[in-house]
Amino acid sequence: MINLPAIFAESRRWLLVRLIVNGILQALMIITSMLLVRFAFNVLLNPEFDDPEIHMFDETEVWQIAFFAAGLLSCTGFTAWLKYVERIDAERLGQEYVHRVRLSIFDRMKRFAPRSLSRRATGSSMLRFISDLSSIRRWVSLGLARIVVSAIVTTISIGVLGHLDIYLAIGSIIILSLGLLWNLKLGPKMHKIVSESRRLRGRLAGNINEKIRSIIVIQAFNQQQRERRRFSKQSRLLRDAMVDRARASASMRVVNDGATALSMAAILSFGAFEVFHDMTSSGNVVAAMAVVGFLSNAFRDMGRVHEYLQTYRVSREKIIEFMQTKQLRGRSSRLPALQVSAGNIELQNVLIRGALRKISGTIPGGTKLAIIGDNGAGKSTLLQAIARLVDLDEGKILIDGQDVRRCNLDSIRQAISIVSPDLPLLKGSVHYNLKYRAPDASSTELEEIKNLCELDQLLDQLQGGEAFRLREGGMNLSLGQRHKLAIARALLGKPAILIIDEMDANLDKQAVHVLEKVIATFSGTVLMVSRSEERLNLADNFWYLDAGKLIKESNSLCSEPIDLTAASFGRGK
Repeated sequence: MINLPAIFAESRRWLLVRLIVNGILQALMIITSMLLVRFAFNVLLNPEFDDPEIHMFDETEVWQIAFFAAGLLSCTGFTAWLKYVERIDAERLGQEYVHRVRLSIFDRMKRFAPRSLSRRATGSSMLRFISDLSSIRRWVSLGLARIVVSAIVTTISIGVLGHLDIYLAIGSIIILSLGLLWNLKLGPKMHKIVSESRRLRGRLAGNINEKIRSIIVIQAFNQQQRERRRFSKQSRLLRDAMVDRARASASMRVVNDGATALSMAAILSFGAFEVFHDMTSSGNVVAAMAVVGFLSNAFRDMGRVHEYLQTYRVSREKIIEFMQTKQLRGRSSRLPALQVSAGNIELQNVLIRGALRKISGTIPGGTKLAIIGDNGAGKSTLLQAIARLVDLDEGKILIDGQDVRRCNLDSIRQAISIVSPDLPLLKGSVHYNLKYRAPDASSTELEEIKNLCELDQLLDQLQGGEAFRLREGGMNLSLGQRHKLAIARALLGKPAILIIDEMDANLDKQAVHVLEKVIATFSGTVLMVSRSEERLNLADNFWYLDAGKLIKESNSLCSEPIDLTAASFGRGK
């Protein structure tokens, strides 16, 4: 069962203790202010009233007024400072928790099966790290932390008020509680509204992300107005949903404000009745109103807490659902490492539903194997299966007699390297990209790879050389430059098996020369998919795939007539 980390765990327990102490101190300030107000009304404003329990000082009226003013000012200032500290601690609690959840999502995501993750919309996936985590942060910082402090402040303050006048305390707490209960009744409606607004926001984010990446397609086919209409419709639906959400939230606030106003009116009315019948003092009535006034902010915040709770529940459900994305099997670090010597690869009835159909065959170590077939034949899927980027539904893949499913993935990633357009360069420096696969590779090895891939001329053209910053996907380089860097990245770390998946399309002569040199000189096993007869002629053996099935093995490209046109050779998925 996948779950999120506990909120009050590790260092966050200390923050909870700080909030509890803060709430107790705020309650003491409210009680002190209440007693000062009671003192003022009973003693200062009613000098004929004589209560020896309250009239603590036998001083002149001027000094009594100064005492009241200084005391109330001190309580107000200290309360403001406590609220300042509370807000910082609450935000720290929320941010610490979100940091832990964010790491949990990332740790889980890095184990996802790439094919399963690719089925998810990019916009919705981004919401997990942005909008949903923000909702969780609001619940912890502005909701849960507020509940802790408000519950302490309310309990202690109402308790002291009950000691002064039990009837006024009971009346005020009943009315305020009814307001909270009414908000709880509005909860399911708020949950539904939040879910819908979140769904529409994810759809709009996905559309924006797609259009940013494909704006040239929209312009080339002159579909700006069509896409604007679609965008406008999605934006309008989101606008209306957010207005509905604001309406529901406002209803909750109105209920709380109404409950506070009604509570103060009830205290004033019933308090006047009690004073008239000598059941209490005017100071007690005013003190009770002061307490409700102090607590009104807490109850107003509590009204928003329910909104935060509903958004938290929706976001939590979506994050857990995201974390349940299918993972690659066999990730345990306790599994033995793959030990590659000869580099023999054996496939036994390999089946991936919808892609590969019971493929069996052996690839001798050191062989350069070309996989040939039409679009959709399953070529790329077969390469991904060998590299353990997708799991098999049935069958086995053995490398030097070891079932790759029973070997830890770190050792497999070290032994097998891939060059593919589906593995773009990352945003960062050229050096960062070159050493991405093997950050600990020696400078000597790096120089060898740079010489092999003829990168010196490329680096001379870039301002700063290896320090040159690449944009996302390396889009500030030409296609040939990107591919040369990708080839060098794949070779660093001395892999035993090299997979080359259609890296030769639209390459310039220099990049093609580098690719051919790498294929010819690589000492391990090479598996490649290509549409170029020149590159295919570098292979020792050939597998012919059709509709996910291995229909022929050959050690000669010309043993059977093959159409090498672009129409026949595409990237099988």
